[in-house]
Amino acid sequence: MKAIAFDAYGSADVLYPVELDLPVPGPGQVRIAVRSAGVNPLDHKIRSGGMAGLFPVDFPYVPGREASGVVEAVGDGVTEVRTGDAVLGPTVTGSYAERTLADAGRLVAKPGSMTWEEAAALPLAAETAWRVLELLQLREGETLLIHGAAGGVGTMAVQFARRRGVRVIGTASEANHAYLRGLGADPVTYGEGLAGRVRALAPDGVHAALDAVGKGDAVAVSVELTGGPDRVVTIADEDAGRHGVRFSNGTEPGASRTVPALTAALGLFESGILQLPIHHVYPLSEAAEAQRESERGHLTGKIVLAIA
Repeated sequence: MKAIAFDAYGSADVLYPVELDLPVPGPGQVRIAVRSAGVNPLDHKIRSGGMAGLFPVDFPYVPGREASGVVEAVGDGVTEVRTGDAVLGPTVTGSYAERTLADAGRLVAKPGSMTWEEAAALPLAAETAWRVLELLQLREGETLLIHGAAGGVGTMAVQFARRRGVRVIGTASEANHAYLRGLGADPVTYGEGLAGRVRALAPDGVHAALDAVGKGDAVAVSVELTGGPDRVVTIADEDAGRHGVRFSNGTEPGASRTVPALTAALGLFESGILQLPIHHVYPLSEAAEAQRESERGHLTGKIVLAIA
């Protein structure tokens, strides 16, 4: 099978095309013929070596942690899906490839009216947003601050929070403010003076904050605005412990919320109200450029790879 891999940490230039043997599903696993794969900030952070302590890899390493596709083979004990099923979900092996492995119990059926690209964009964004909102223990009537609200995780977090009756203030570039208003969030620009702009919108205070950016003073400002670190969670700043803030990447024991998150997201889709725009679709051969665009940031929605 064709795939994209790297065998040394570095810039996007280390990514190269490779041919690999087909992966064989183990017990509880399935092999998926990949139709589309999501591109996430975590992909380029792993590739750069910046997260080697949290995500050690064996070279050559195929990036990608989510996909949509068709079940092609099943391992022992699999009862959740069958060969030929169209599915989406997180993957066990790299999804920048024509074939990948996944745990059958973490996959959900792809709706027929959902495109492969839309399906590949959903798993990590939905699971991360759902998991963090649970950690923040949000209640109806509270106010949530989201840094990077126009990105993939931010977009899902806004929608999940609004469905719970939570007010959302989201940081984003000016170009994405109309988009956030369409999601039901109150937008603010990031940068110097952020705390004052948020206070102007929420004079009664902010109850919780999600940092999906990991840059600048997002975590420090969140602690200031919420009155402490207890209800601040970051998914992007692994050094946030210096502020007493929790860093969640989904690898904590029992942390994953994939199935309930995807069930909720697909419920929004079936109701016709889910929004998760595709920022750009790249062919597999242009995975390096896809990661470069991901690194540049300021995205609206998700970048995905079209593989078949």
